This record gives sequence, structure tokens and C-alpha cells, in this order.
Amino acid sequence: MRTRTAAASILLAATLTACSTAPSTPEPATTTSAAPTADTATTVQDCIDAVAEIPAGPDGSVPSDPVPAECADLSDSEYLDAYMDGISQSNQDGIDDLEQQIEDATEQ
Repeated sequence: MRTRTAAASILLAATLTACSTAPSTPEPATTTSAAPTADTATTVQDCIDAVAEIPAGPDGSVPSDPVPAECADLSDSEYLDAYMDGISQSNQDGIDDLEQQIEDATEQ
């Protein structure tokens, strides 16, 4: 679990570094909907759940490719967000499981 957290932290740091070194030219304004539709929200949650179920590799990393079928209809940006949320969900599930095991062991 620590490896997943470390991998997610490294990925997040790399993403933030890449974003902060981008040229500071203003982007043209685009119009987007204020809130995702219910179908999109359901698809995103299904994708998060699918990513959370992907087993980590021997080095603790969670592969982002191939994209789970539940994520196929998402844009690259939506998938990246869902991927990171899925890893976070998986990490939290692992933490919860470990805490429960510790609690069970101390009660015996």
C-alpha cells in the first residue's frame, strides 16, 4: 500500500511540476457545462471503481493502460482524474482493511 501511495504522490508531483513549467500564455476561453450529467457521473464512478480493482504490479504501480472498459467513454482528462481517484480509493480501502486487522488482533 505504501508503494501505491508513493507512486501516486510521484505522479501527482510530476503532473504539478509539468503544469507549473508550462508557458504562461493565457488560454482562450471555452464554454463547458457547469456540472456533469448523471450519466457522466455514473460513468466516472464506474471507472473509479474499476481502477480501484486493478491489482498493483510487483513494483506497486497501478497500470493506467490498458484503459478499463468502464472508462472507455471518458475524455483523457476525465480518465486521469478517475484513475487518480481510483488509486486513492484503493489505498483507502487498504488502510481500512489494515486498521480492521490491527483492531481484530488487539481484541484477541
